[in-house]
Amino acid sequence: MSVPRLVYDDDCGFCTFCVSHALELGEFEPVGFSELDENDDLRARLPDDYEECMHLVTDRAVYSCGEALEQVAKRTGAAGWWLTAAARGLPRYPEARETLYRWAADRRALWGKLARSESLSKR
Repeated sequence: MSVPRLVYDDDCGFCTFCVSHALELGEFEPVGFSELDENDDLRARLPDDYEECMHLVTDRAVYSCGEALEQVAKRTGAAGWWLTAAARGLPRYPEARETLYRWAADRRALWGKLARSESLSKR
């Protein structure tokens, strides 16, 4: 099986920070939106509105938005991934996951500032 590709907004500082962290924890091929070509096989597998969120592309599936983040957490063993596994059985879990993802994504400028100040404080 080939390495899953993590497709993300490489123009977003917070998105880039998150992908860098994912690469520290697991094996993914990072692919920024700016690297996609309209005639590319990878681009063809993504939804039309692919620039709205991140995607995890495997040989067999394409996971988008909150589901992509959930898959990344599961594959890296990131803290709290087991919470999503436990929550999957709850009613309306997929809707809640996507709502939470969208809420966080809509505030990426704020998270980017927090991530920058965190990395500066560690120097």
